Amino acid sequence: MTDAKNVMGKKLELCCTDPMTGFFRNGVCETGPQDLGTHVVCAQVTEEFLAFTKARGNNLSTPVPAYNFPGLKPGDHWCLCVARWKEALDAGAAPPILLSATHEATLNVVPLAVLKEHALDLSVN
Repeated sequence: MTDAKNVMGKKLELCCTDPMTGFFRNGVCETGPQDLGTHVVCAQVTEEFLAFTKARGNNLSTPVPAYNFPGLKPGDHWCLCVARWKEALDAGAAPPILLSATHEATLNVVPLAVLKEHALDLSVN
């Protein structure tokens, strides 16, 4: 893991290893030039969000063994594309997030005040 920072300006924490998430599949919402989707938002997915993203053409519920993807269920943590999280936010379907595990690049798209409104871990930051 790099010395990446979260949206609070602290060390970027682990998002999830079961299922293994992150663009680099290291459990961390890190990003790099090859991450065109900018998978930087550590979210706790909800049934509402899974239905929302499936309707937009990104089915995160169905396993894809070829990519070692188990499929997500409500309550799983997952590194989401910041644009999809923002789209869900605008539609009223944004899942809650972990600020400590959400990469600072998220702030290029969503203001910290808005992220805090959806934070599961606000009291620890």
